[in-house]
Amino acid sequence: MNGAVMESGTRSRTRRAILGAAAEVLARDRAATLADIARAAQVGRSTLHRYFPDRDVLVEAAVTDAYLVIRQSIQDAAVDEGPPLAALHRLVAAMVDAGDRLLFLYGDSSVLEGYEAGDEPDPVSQMTADLIKRGQAEGVFDPDLAVQWIQDTLWALVYTGCDSAGRGVLPRHGVATAVIRMLENGIRARSREDVESK
Repeated sequence: MNGAVMESGTRSRTRRAILGAAAEVLARDRAATLADIARAAQVGRSTLHRYFPDRDVLVEAAVTDAYLVIRQSIQDAAVDEGPPLAALHRLVAAMVDAGDRLLFLYGDSSVLEGYEAGDEPDPVSQMTADLIKRGQAEGVFDPDLAVQWIQDTLWALVYTGCDSAGRGVLPRHGVATAVIRMLENGIRARSREDVESK
């Protein structure tokens, strides 16, 4: 019994390692080979083929995995709890933590072609939109800015921050701070004095 559980745990870890490596490698080089991915995952090419028989199957699985990891990361950040600004900080940190997968998913529009998350509203978009609306309702975020605009800007800043870290422009540990600083200075609700001074 323990042997079966151990094998299952090992298989699961190996599969996760391959999918994580695929997202990381393909985010930086869309033409990367299966050998490149196997090397990054620290598995043999034959091991990779046991899990994913060809590149198309691996890429499809990596897309699904990347989306699920991002969604889980944001759910774990509990963005529906606490003050909106603190929730925004947790949201950004969660998105940055899933940086390689985010770069993989959104760095090339063709990656998501034909991928449907289902008929239900996208839970990732819904969670972020709900946080933005809550922040606007509580007077923390600028109510004159469209929710979709703030959301698009948030994703763009996180993407740019993760990409910049990959290119050495920002230290990896400084991405969340840089994104939050840019966001807060751009979406913060203005006081009456700020408006009247314009």
